[in-house]
Amino acid sequence: MLARLGPPLAILLLAGPILAGLAGTLLPAFGYLPALGGEAFTLAHVMQLLSQPGLTASVLLSLIPGLITAAISLATVALFIAAFAGSKTFSRIQHLVSPLLSVPHAAAAFGLAFLIAPSGMLARLVSPGLTGWQQPPDLLIVNDPLAISMMAGLVMKEIPFLLLIALAALPQVDLFRTRRLAASLGYGRIAGFAYGIWPPLYRQIRLAVFAVIAFSSSVVDVAIILGPTTPAPLAVRLLHWMNDPELSMRFFASAGALLQLAVTAAAILLWIGLERLGAWLRDHACARGLRFRSDAWAGRAAFAGMFLAALFTFAGLATLALWSVAGLWQFPNALPDSFVLKSWIAAAPRIAGPLGVTLLVATLSTLIAVALTLLCLVNENRTGRIAGRRAMWLIYLPLIVPQVAFLFGLQLLFVVTGTVASLPALVLVHLVFVMPYVFLSLADPWRAFDPRFEAVAAGLGKSRLQTLVSVRLPMLLRAILVAAAVGFAVSIGLYLPTVLIGAGRLETITTEAVALASGGNRRIIGVYAFVQMVLPAIGFAVATILPALIFRHRRAMRV
Repeated sequence: MLARLGPPLAILLLAGPILAGLAGTLLPAFGYLPALGGEAFTLAHVMQLLSQPGLTASVLLSLIPGLITAAISLATVALFIAAFAGSKTFSRIQHLVSPLLSVPHAAAAFGLAFLIAPSGMLARLVSPGLTGWQQPPDLLIVNDPLAISMMAGLVMKEIPFLLLIALAALPQVDLFRTRRLAASLGYGRIAGFAYGIWPPLYRQIRLAVFAVIAFSSSVVDVAIILGPTTPAPLAVRLLHWMNDPELSMRFFASAGALLQLAVTAAAILLWIGLERLGAWLRDHACARGLRFRSDAWAGRAAFAGMFLAALFTFAGLATLALWSVAGLWQFPNALPDSFVLKSWIAAAPRIAGPLGVTLLVATLSTLIAVALTLLCLVNENRTGRIAGRRAMWLIYLPLIVPQVAFLFGLQLLFVVTGTVASLPALVLVHLVFVMPYVFLSLADPWRAFDPRFEAVAAGLGKSRLQTLVSVRLPMLLRAILVAAAVGFAVSIGLYLPTVLIGAGRLETITTEAVALASGGNRRIIGVYAFVQMVLPAIGFAVATILPALIFRHRRAMRV
């Protein structure tokens, strides 16, 4: 009976805040917000927005990186799967890249910044021997006006995401038999993949690609750390307008949020056009019988992309850890003169409060998301109907709609109701973003469960509830804990929802770390970013160790 509540609650959770937030953004954008004296509809705020200096550049810095990030990430993943699926190299890179999904975007961005900055680790490793530099060069690498460093930081994070989504979809396509058939007809490895495997595979991961475009075109935390500043991408400017102490700026910021929604929608529409162009080119090449046998270079390029994404992420995280315990570290020294805990001791009193809020919100939102996901999946078993395309659109809705487009309106609604900066409101908003990742992580293992185990339990007289509690849930404990760890990591990394709904009174490790980005104190930034990185790692460690401890006397249950 309780399982029947799962789908309605999930729909209410995923669609309710987004629709309410969009309404709360749309009405003030056109001048209607009685609480602030706006009682008539007007286009004045839209016109004021369009007259802002540098607006076109901000729009392009949102639109173009969204498309380029998705294109590079998707091409790297697709070519890597085409060239190496089923090989030992594929397995090794998969195990190397998969843990990167748990690294928060802000931590990865800080790590990249500490690597590529003019005084960063890469410059130190080659100076002065190869460069002759005794001082950092006067180069604008981080926060460059073309947003190259920002796109690099996004690609580092989106490659693991798309790879894991693609791996989940691979069992639904007949990869190996199709590959052998294409090879027997003389097609190269990548051509056979593009003609026979890619169309059905891409249909399975298309919504995930849209999510990458939406996130990359409206990202805030990575843009603050790595993106241009004069002007900044649109989403960053929106955050500044929304936090302006002048309350009338809320109308203006709401108009900007609608513009961000239009920019992201335009990016997705342009991508759909590129999809059709790519499909036409593929079909044209196939019809002409082009076999592209000499494709080893493309596979090597994809391998290099996957490896570099992992290498730069791990190297950046190691650099963060090094800076957090660094004493005097002058350029061009490759290592600090000494290692001290001064930064940790100085940050400890200030970090305790944000750390407590981070753990509490992440734990509560993850537990609720896991419970709702289990109710939805149990209801699938009860009805025999698996979530279809409409349900998947609903699950991806919080990932496809730009955060700023509905969080501004949601914040206004919380302000009007007096619940802004409250713990329940913050948990609810985190839950909106945690729930899709938990469901996507748990759905495939749940559906792959062998029903014969439950049939045996039913034959022994066990009820459905008893079978669920004593058979299915214990056997899927590892998958449930991994899904919970993914949700926990997502909550840890959420920046914009925490800034807007927490209203500066509920601070987390992520909001504090990003706030320090403009300060330039690498040691303190290293402390906060390292803590932000470690928390998700602890979650995945618990997901690995706990089943091993619980099932230590049952060897088959430990794998």
